[in-house]
Amino acid sequence: MASSSLVKLNASSSSWIGQQSFNQRPGSSCRLPVSNRRRVSVVRATGSYTDELIKTAKTIASPGRGILAIDESNATAGKRLASIGLDNTEANRQAYRQLLLTTPGLGDYISGSILFEETLFQSTTDGKKFVDVLHDQNIVPGIKVDKGLVPLPGSNNESWCQGLDGLASRSAEYYKQGARFAKWRTVVSIPCGPSALAVKEAAWGLARYAAISQDNGLVPIVEPEILLDGDHPIERTLEVAERVWAEVFYYLAENNVVFEGILLKPSMVTPGAEHKEKASPDTIAKYTLTMLKRRVPPAVPGIMFLSGGQSEVEATLNLHAMNQSPNPWHVSFSYARALQNTVLKTWQGRPENVDAAQRALLIRAKANSLAQLGKYSAEGESEEAKKGMFVKGYTY
Repeated sequence: MASSSLVKLNASSSSWIGQQSFNQRPGSSCRLPVSNRRRVSVVRATGSYTDELIKTAKTIASPGRGILAIDESNATAGKRLASIGLDNTEANRQAYRQLLLTTPGLGDYISGSILFEETLFQSTTDGKKFVDVLHDQNIVPGIKVDKGLVPLPGSNNESWCQGLDGLASRSAEYYKQGARFAKWRTVVSIPCGPSALAVKEAAWGLARYAAISQDNGLVPIVEPEILLDGDHPIERTLEVAERVWAEVFYYLAENNVVFEGILLKPSMVTPGAEHKEKASPDTIAKYTLTMLKRRVPPAVPGIMFLSGGQSEVEATLNLHAMNQSPNPWHVSFSYARALQNTVLKTWQGRPENVDAAQRALLIRAKANSLAQLGKYSAEGESEEAKKGMFVKGYTY
């Protein structure tokens, strides 16, 4: 009698429990077997990679370390190279990424590096695979797997992220090559609404990607970037961020994604880039942590923030402010421009500048390592590192 009441109670609150539907007509042949009526439990997908996924996520979310993102597409890499007068050739892209990945001591501050597909399969000019260069520094190789943003029909001039077709086979190949985590970036625009359609599409796409990644041994980085574009106050950013992350975690759960085997790459909660009042690091930390505590389960190992156009120093100061008291998760960084801007300008494409450029990378990596530990000071930072990098309507 008690077990019968339990089934009725659960059926009224959810149409699906343990992969079985309880909304059946009397006499239906799909009724629960007698053996299953005694105990009803929620089924979670756990594949052969689960233990490895959790271990990889914890390795990346290790104290004092974060992610170096060098997964720019060839087109975006070309923009970076053009800023220092270099042509967008494979040889130049290889030379720059070799400079970054062969920096001595990088693994003291960097636990993972997101690569573009070209880089994952490349080697140094001496013939050593880049994935092996990373392994030697105890840095986990990662891979960008999305295929970029395209217009979302029926939306308010918004985008959706493509790349699910063929993702399983591509992920299996990336795993075979040595990648152990993946990245999929989609965006949400506050000036565009955002529309309910765009938020749902972003959340569903991220969840499907995450499930496919885990099924093929890759820890998924879940990244719905809330763009800095706009003149809205920080309260509006918080409102949108809470809505987006609520939807994302709903669909992650629907797709049986193992939360202990994912990492998040959120935007910090800041005012729009064109808002009349800038927020202090303490204010940004307060609003960002409020959002995370309301929306992110403590089972998630790491929160690896994107910089989103902040200056190198701003990104580091804000991260530092968020680590002034204990958090349920490892709160760290996954920066691209906020780690590379000074490096690129120091290098200028000249072989004689490689050592100086690598020292510049170590300075930025160490600064963010200290910020992750809550021990950073901006004293002595260069004026170049304080320059903002926001570009309105920036595309990757």
